[in-house]
Amino acid sequence: MSLLSTLARLEAIRSGHAEPLATVRHRHLSDSPMVLIPLATAAEDGAPLAVLLGTDRAEPRLHFVPQPLNRDGRAEFLAALADELLPYLESYAGTVELIEGSEKDPATGEKTPVTRELCADAPQLIVPNAGSVRHLALLGRATRFRRTAEEPDPGPYPAPARVPLLGRWLTHLTERAQVPGASLLLPMTGLLARHWATGQSLLEDQQLAAQLAWHSPPPGTTGAEQAELAETARDGRGQLLHPPAGPATDPRFDEKLLAPAITRHDAALAALRQARGRQAAAGAAAEDVAGDVAGGTVLGGEGARVREAEAAVRESVAELRRLLLGVLLPTWEDVWRGLDLLRGLPPGGHVGERWEGDRWSYTGHRDRLAAGEPPQPRVDDAVTAARKLAQREREQVRVEVQEALDDPLAMAERRLSGEAFSAVVVEVVPEYDTSGRSPKPRPLLVLRTADQPHADPGREVHRASAPTAQKAEVVAFDPAAGLVTLRVLTGMGRRKEPEPGSLPEPGQTVVFTLFELTPRQSAPLPEPADTPWTHGGPPSAARSSTSGVEEWA
Repeated sequence: MSLLSTLARLEAIRSGHAEPLATVRHRHLSDSPMVLIPLATAAEDGAPLAVLLGTDRAEPRLHFVPQPLNRDGRAEFLAALADELLPYLESYAGTVELIEGSEKDPATGEKTPVTRELCADAPQLIVPNAGSVRHLALLGRATRFRRTAEEPDPGPYPAPARVPLLGRWLTHLTERAQVPGASLLLPMTGLLARHWATGQSLLEDQQLAAQLAWHSPPPGTTGAEQAELAETARDGRGQLLHPPAGPATDPRFDEKLLAPAITRHDAALAALRQARGRQAAAGAAAEDVAGDVAGGTVLGGEGARVREAEAAVRESVAELRRLLLGVLLPTWEDVWRGLDLLRGLPPGGHVGERWEGDRWSYTGHRDRLAAGEPPQPRVDDAVTAARKLAQREREQVRVEVQEALDDPLAMAERRLSGEAFSAVVVEVVPEYDTSGRSPKPRPLLVLRTADQPHADPGREVHRASAPTAQKAEVVAFDPAAGLVTLRVLTGMGRRKEPEPGSLPEPGQTVVFTLFELTPRQSAPLPEPADTPWTHGGPPSAARSSTSGVEEWA
């Protein structure tokens, strides 16, 4: 936690409400995001219980498993979820932009022009917290390898064709969520924590209702008091007024309400099976005694019992629906309330650039599915794992730099740590480098700053928000007088004199950073087939295939 974040949390404790950590919004928000709130079975994080989802705040849709231990019930739940979610995920695949580019011919090494498709937009899923992201990742792992009835060997429990497709999409979205700055799948608690500081710990911020309680406490109360109420307040039945935001449920809800309701549903199903069995037996007996009035009376009585049992099953399902909606709807409203708060911030200048990276990621996965490539492997090979790690490290640096350039509060954190400084130009001294054939402009900038940067002589600095990338070198730094002298090295054009406007004017406020504004590319990695033996060698067909996959029990 940075010094500024710590100070903001202390200020939130003093003021009693959340304090801003950003002046702009650092993540993209879609015009129609899919809000998705999953619930898992108690003690079985990978076993789904229910999902509330939708793109319309006024029309949430609930899918649930009446008996989470029933394999057929889970299969029906996943099929219904796939039918609901896949049309949204696939709806962005048809509208594309044509992007001109070039690629190197592997045979000749020459660059050839190519035209690539880029989806004009991409889907976005909003979940309550990081636990929901992990739950979706487990669902993706459990479903992307499921055999279907269309395969030559469907196995004993074939799934609808769209279920493994849903698993592949969930795996892609949850893996993309691990990339810093990505916005295809976002946890609301993380979004709010990036933009506001509360007076509680990051772990406590994972309770969405408690985190939101700091944003608008009623007059005469504090965020801490409202957060405690959100976490502990219960109704007359002993149930939380603000249940956990998922995927875990409140143990008291499980014990007092959910478990008895599931038991009643199981009993109703058992009674229905018995009634249908008796009806079938009575029908067989009636066929043996044709025209028997008593046999018809028996059949009529058994039919009435079947209808009563069917009504009891419908009532038990309706009871479960009411219970689960009561648990999920408060979180549904909290997620949309968080979206309202975030939409009140203007987007940062580099948010669109990072969203374009998400669009490329979405387009690439769309193309892999269209090409018939196999599902993502259970375990990445050494080269793929190294590439993912290098990408995440590079994107972490990129997003930190871009947020600092977009947001004065983010840059203030860098200034407090000595990694950047804001200064007023005192003087611009023309100087030249005459060591070459022709003199090159190397002017000196004399700056006055109140910051305390780690500006050792000879250290490289970079000018933020310059017309072009501009690099300078520290010549001298006098902390007592607050004077920094820099020698500008680049970003002045190719002429003998600096281009007009390339250098700041005296009296102008400038910001220089001691970190590079463009992250460096990592070293190239070999192809997976060329993986050295020190890292396990090339990935074998057994490890890459789906023949030995785990079945979803």
